[in-house]
Amino acid sequence: MNIPGIVTDRLNAAAHAANLKGGEEISAIYVGERLGLADAFLLISGGSERQVEAIAEAVEDELRVNHEDQPLRREGRGSGRWVLLDYGDIVIHVQHVEDRDFYGLDRIWADAPAIELAELQAQEAV
Repeated sequence: MNIPGIVTDRLNAAAHAANLKGGEEISAIYVGERLGLADAFLLISGGSERQVEAIAEAVEDELRVNHEDQPLRREGRGSGRWVLLDYGDIVIHVQHVEDRDFYGLDRIWADAPAIELAELQAQEAV
């Protein structure tokens, strides 16, 4: 698994922003060899529609302000159930807990290698 540093930097920044907004079950997986359209998925859960929207907004703000990065595409804004932010090399899925369980991206990509996130490691160390 050969992930460019800029990708892991942005994944960690997005995970940090999501964590600050109460994002749950934050995980990153490497999909580059299987998907070809992106290197990684970042999966984040929110407990309510309002929280899903807040997490997605915080992630987008973090990447725009501190990494000068804009999504190529946004899907699901306003629904509060599943917001997809496509940055080309990374795709961020912010899902309501119920939708994450129902659609099962974790199950679909269970055999994809996990990407360790510094944000989560630092949180576990505390």
